[in-house]
Amino acid sequence: MEKQSPDNKLREFFLNAVRQSFWQLGIYDATVAGYVADVLTDFARTDSLYRLRSRAGRKIETVVEMLAHEPETTANENQLLRERETRKYVGDYALFMSGIFRTYVEGRGFLDYYIKEGSRSYWTVSELDVSLYRTGFILFQELSTKFEYYSGALDYTRKAYFASQPGEDPFAGFLRHVDGWMKVNLTEN
Repeated sequence: MEKQSPDNKLREFFLNAVRQSFWQLGIYDATVAGYVADVLTDFARTDSLYRLRSRAGRKIETVVEMLAHEPETTANENQLLRERETRKYVGDYALFMSGIFRTYVEGRGFLDYYIKEGSRSYWTVSELDVSLYRTGFILFQELSTKFEYYSGALDYTRKAYFASQPGEDPFAGFLRHVDGWMKVNLTEN
């Protein structure tokens, strides 16, 4: 029997939590659930969550900074692909933060902005996918038009599966659940 990689097992963990919570809310789109599980798997690693850096090397942590960020490019790099990558990252980040860390984002007064920019970023990705003749643009149109709905569903997922203890930092609560799952499930191999 072939062993699963830690990332595949973590994705399976997130996919099960997302499917269960989304289906409890009447969201039966397996493609969206799979995509959201991929975002959670990717952002469970801090280096992925804060992959954009300023020229001085500081983590870029807000959507405003991300949208203003000018990535370093090579002469061969396609500008449309760079724009797509940045917009996809902004959409993913806005979905993750407004869903899993909604209380934090609301407390800072960013929720409406994150929802608006997340939706706009996913729509831009869908348009770029069409212009680049890439499949998958329908998924990003769906994520864009129902961004607030999916963000709320992800908030429900957090409450149902990753709730922090009373008085606990929500980041710490999420990481505690993921770390606990990893210790139990990855040491079994």
